[in-house]
Amino acid sequence: MTDISPDAPVMVTGANGFVASWLTRALLADGKTVHAAVRDPENKEKVGPLIELGATLPGTLKLFSADLLIPGSYDEAAAGCELIFHTASPFTMRVKNPQTELVDPAVQGTQNVLDTANRTETLRRVVLTSSCAAIYGDNIDCAEKPGGTLTEAHWNTSSSLAHNPYQYSKARAERAAWDMAERQDRWDLVVVNPSLVIGPPINPNATSESFSIVKQLGDGSMKPGAPDLGMGVIDVRDLAQAHVKAGYTPGASGRHIVNAWNTTLLEMADALRPTYDQYPLPRRHLPKWLLWLLGPSQGLSRTFVSRNVGHAFKADNSKAVQSLGLEFRPLEASMQDMFAQMIQSGRLRAR
Repeated sequence: MTDISPDAPVMVTGANGFVASWLTRALLADGKTVHAAVRDPENKEKVGPLIELGATLPGTLKLFSADLLIPGSYDEAAAGCELIFHTASPFTMRVKNPQTELVDPAVQGTQNVLDTANRTETLRRVVLTSSCAAIYGDNIDCAEKPGGTLTEAHWNTSSSLAHNPYQYSKARAERAAWDMAERQDRWDLVVVNPSLVIGPPINPNATSESFSIVKQLGDGSMKPGAPDLGMGVIDVRDLAQAHVKAGYTPGASGRHIVNAWNTTLLEMADALRPTYDQYPLPRRHLPKWLLWLLGPSQGLSRTFVSRNVGHAFKADNSKAVQSLGLEFRPLEASMQDMFAQMIQSGRLRAR
């Protein structure tokens, strides 16, 4: 059991990120002092929305400069904290060098943050934002599990630098975190494993692969049809609350699959249709043979098509729901709020 003082400051890494900015908002709304670690506190385009949150919410925001790949750069931000939320990690599928663009920032960044945890005498808990990608690599992996369902007991063993390097980076980073946690006994590690994060960003210019996926649903890219691709989704606002619960629930321990809905791309489009039917949303699945044939020209390897298209995603979220007391928004609310914000910010053309 780990009790975190409600009066102690907390550190959030990558605090201006899609997930972390909502987490920071939740903490500030609770009156917490948040040590927000960002790469460049002077970049008003990226940190301006955080500054606005700090000016309007009850808590206290303090910005700190830190870099995932610079050892010791988080020490100042962590000073006096009992709790660290490590959320910073790149999320993109389009990379030229997976090792330097994905694996190194994820693994070395996690190690650097936990080295800081080891040096911070006040620290009692680290909450790590991992991913369901650390649990599975391809949808076919689900079918190979008992009941076709992923649980916290499973690990991604099918990804590599050559195949699904993002998923590989998340598995590597989480394993590194558990290895470091087990070599000390002063702080405990609680891991949050979200599925695909959707919902409206606090910063309209926030970056995440999620926006690329939803944009393709609405801009006509998938008008001929959507791949029959199963996936899990979680609203960013619900995920922020999951992090808060993981930090402040004394008995929280281990990994937590945070996934609201086992769904598909077509179902996500259907969730938009009642309000946004004027957009060229997909209405059917593309045949798998056509994706296998044309996929490489669209950035989809035939291995990916073979192992993911036509295979359902199913994950058991019962541990997170029960131990953290989570509740989730309807899929329609998450998708429509996200879509509306993307139109407002100009990512999608108004119709």
